[in-house]
Amino acid sequence: MKDQEGNMNSEQFTKAQSGAGFIAALDQSGGSTPKALKLYGIEEDAYSGDAEMFDMVHQMRTRIITSPAFDGDRIVGAILFEDTMDRQIDGRASADYLWNVKHIVPFLKVDKGLAEEKDGAQVMKPIPNLDDLLARARDHGVFGTKMRSVIKLPGAGLQAVVDQQFEVARQILAAGLVPIIEPEVDIHSPEKGKAEEQLKEALLRGLDSLDDGQSVMLKLTLPDENNLYRELVEHPKVVRVVALSGGYNRDDACDKLAANHGVIASFSRALTEGLTAQQSDEEFNATLDAAITNIAKASNT
Repeated sequence: MKDQEGNMNSEQFTKAQSGAGFIAALDQSGGSTPKALKLYGIEEDAYSGDAEMFDMVHQMRTRIITSPAFDGDRIVGAILFEDTMDRQIDGRASADYLWNVKHIVPFLKVDKGLAEEKDGAQVMKPIPNLDDLLARARDHGVFGTKMRSVIKLPGAGLQAVVDQQFEVARQILAAGLVPIIEPEVDIHSPEKGKAEEQLKEALLRGLDSLDDGQSVMLKLTLPDENNLYRELVEHPKVVRVVALSGGYNRDDACDKLAANHGVIASFSRALTEGLTAQQSDEEFNATLDAAITNIAKASNT
């Protein structure tokens, strides 16, 4: 069985659509990498320049991915940064290792960051050479992509975010990959609930504009109103709705997630909370196992 454009692994599609567990977001990049390393116990004076920084973050991600706690029974997929996709884990290309060793579906972050705020939102910066990146991702065995925008207020900026997300999603679908559309609503927005209501309606219109046979995934902020996104969860053109932690700590994120049925986690900071470079392998694996257990339980509620 093949997807809309004839390239998709049907086993990966089935797992992405209905597999138990959650999607691990391991895609910090550029400006967010020093913060991720600092939380991991590595200060900025421990490395010099981007090359050393990315070497260290790859060591961190390799330690997570190769941990026995990081298993395909509780983890549906993992989102990678481009640099991670281009590297190896235990002598295998990263995406190949994820799928063929761990049975975890590989995704790739494709956006290049956020543009300046306008009308209460930040669309994505242009993504140059996207077709080339998508072709390379497909060659690596990547199943889907992820791209993030940020919404701070309801209004015209929110609609601009959704319009851009679906425009790029069509390009990704044409390349035979499944896009994760991520229009994050800032958890500190003074009009968060109103923005989420408007976002739901805009997403429904976007989904209805897709061609027959096309489907996407959605990565959304945990909403103020429980089960607000039920229509999206049940929509025939949505493979899966996943939730970002958005700055909530792990316990709060898991509590909110468990109250939204049919939505699974795609956590980044909430997944790696408590992991440090200084831990022994036994301590590291136990901490990661506890996190994965909690997040998977909340995702399967």
